[in-house]
Amino acid sequence: MSQIITARVRTSRRSLLKGITAAGARIAIGLPPLASMFNSIGSAYAASSASVAAGAPAVEKPIESRFVLWFNGNGIPERYWIPSEEGADYELTPCLAPLAAWRKDVHVLSGVDNAAANGKGNGHTNSMSGLMTGLDFTGRGPSGPSIDQIIAAKIGGDSRFRSLQIGVAQESFGESMQRNMSWAGYERALPPEMIPHRLFDRLFGAREEGWANRKRSILDAVTADALSLQKTLPSDDKTRVDEHLSGIRDLERAIAGLPPEYARVDPPDFDCDMKDWPRIAKLQSDLLVQALAMRQTRVASYMLTKCQSLTRFPWLGYTSARHHDYTHAEGTSGADGADGIHVLRDICRWHVEEFAYLVARLESVPEGDGNLFDHTTLVFVHEHAEANPHKNSGLAMIVAGGSKNLAKGAHTRITGTVGDVYVTVADEVVGAGIKKFPTATKKLGALLT
Repeated sequence: MSQIITARVRTSRRSLLKGITAAGARIAIGLPPLASMFNSIGSAYAASSASVAAGAPAVEKPIESRFVLWFNGNGIPERYWIPSEEGADYELTPCLAPLAAWRKDVHVLSGVDNAAANGKGNGHTNSMSGLMTGLDFTGRGPSGPSIDQIIAAKIGGDSRFRSLQIGVAQESFGESMQRNMSWAGYERALPPEMIPHRLFDRLFGAREEGWANRKRSILDAVTADALSLQKTLPSDDKTRVDEHLSGIRDLERAIAGLPPEYARVDPPDFDCDMKDWPRIAKLQSDLLVQALAMRQTRVASYMLTKCQSLTRFPWLGYTSARHHDYTHAEGTSGADGADGIHVLRDICRWHVEEFAYLVARLESVPEGDGNLFDHTTLVFVHEHAEANPHKNSGLAMIVAGGSKNLAKGAHTRITGTVGDVYVTVADEVVGAGIKKFPTATKKLGALLT
């Protein structure tokens, strides 16, 4: 922390900037982590001024952990994704190259088994059910909750949103199992919010015509509250609040400037999918970072592309076929023939680029004696290992974050299940205390310091 706070009024970590728009809509904007919210060394939330003044014990609260489950559809080209070497000196593969700046903060896993993927399904639906819930696919969905919801049930109760479900690309076969990654329980999907306009509204208040047409800003409604707050803040915190509000305004402009077709979800069979999904992905990541920084939620799922994804990739120059076609293209015609595996390499590299963007944004937000990434654990998963055979053994995963309990900077081939990874991360890194998951049988010491 650049400014040590000792004796003065503390800022509550639950503070909100509130207001009402000209149309009568209520606006509530959370604050970013401010120096005046923490103790003098930034290691924990400071005791509130009110409790100290009332003579209550000065109880400091630890900085809360966050959990993000990241998913993209279809499998991977293992030769271009999984490192050949184990340990800290592994060479980054073409697909993992975007994480070069954070290799000390990530643990690449391979050899992970999806032990519940052998039930009925089309090779994708059964894999997705096992990956997210550790349970068989019923024909319409899984028979229990997904891992993000199990964690949210333990740590999400004090947040405005127990969890957030975020999505980007829309194309899929349209069945519930392919279109959703979060599940509240038996066949109960929690659909991802794929429209940035709607996610913005959820976080900051109802959208109205004024800001949608860029004539007004939602910040206009909280100007008086913001000016009043800033009179009580030290200089560093004033700067952070200014940057926070400027960031929200930039997001507001970026979302309002999207073409009209980005404000709707097209039908699953709509064959006009040449959209700029990287643009949407970055907006959704920016909104997720805002939600985590403002303590709106501690748990989120992020569905970059759908299970059995049908996305096209005009920004990569690949439009002759869809993602799912490329996964089965090697040695065949119709999806760039034998070059299809190289196309799949480039697609999977883009997936990791978007993941790296989220990591960078988390790292850019100061929090206490570190940053938001230090207090967030991310798990990156796919529905398959090698894409073409729908392989469910030997899955590759990434675990990333700043927790001191997480072993990082290595590639490890483990002998264990998806459930073993989840329980180890949830209990030993995030501190959720879930204790069990359907396919978990042990904790993985290789993931821990």
